[in-house]
Amino acid sequence: MENISKVWLGPLPADSPYVKPFRMYYVQNGVEKNWDLLKVHDSVAIILFNTTRQKLVLVRQFRPAVYHGVIASKEGSFDDVDLSAFPPSIGVTLELCAGIVDKSKSWKEIAREEMLEECGYDVSVERIEEVMKYRSGVGSSGARQEMYYCEVTDADKVNSGGGVEDELIEVVELSLDEGKRMVQQGAVNNSPPSCLMGLMWFFANKAPKNV
Repeated sequence: MENISKVWLGPLPADSPYVKPFRMYYVQNGVEKNWDLLKVHDSVAIILFNTTRQKLVLVRQFRPAVYHGVIASKEGSFDDVDLSAFPPSIGVTLELCAGIVDKSKSWKEIAREEMLEECGYDVSVERIEEVMKYRSGVGSSGARQEMYYCEVTDADKVNSGGGVEDELIEVVELSLDEGKRMVQQGAVNNSPPSCLMGLMWFFANKAPKNV
């Protein structure tokens, strides 16, 4: 996952299937304004809890945006990156199982597919519970994300997960104590807000009462 030998930046192709930048103009209180936006896919995220072993199931992966963000914040630029000074591990995140909505299927069916592809669990859509709907990236994209919850068992595990095609995704199991530490006051995480919100929702609504 972290065997990255070279990094560099380039212009965004106009035909990118994932990100389309543009500028929106509007008049507010008689004043013309504008805002630079990104059109991105909506997405799903799934809180997974393995009841057989009482473990939260998350995924670990290298995120170029996080790697770039860490370096740009520290250095002010992303030129001639020294991989020994900035190892790729600083761009590795711990997240909920998730995926973009880019198929003509129900959102729950897409969530089911992501669980199978990324984490190796095969369940019916009837076992997937809707948690909440919200907007992510409100300053840049305003994309919609739906969060789901699903309890799985070892019997539901049909493969090792890890993603499809050239994805490199590691399945990570967290104890309930490890999950709680991620959302304690003062915690520092390389995790997106949706993951931390999902963990807090889990501990407030689904975690075993003795935790």
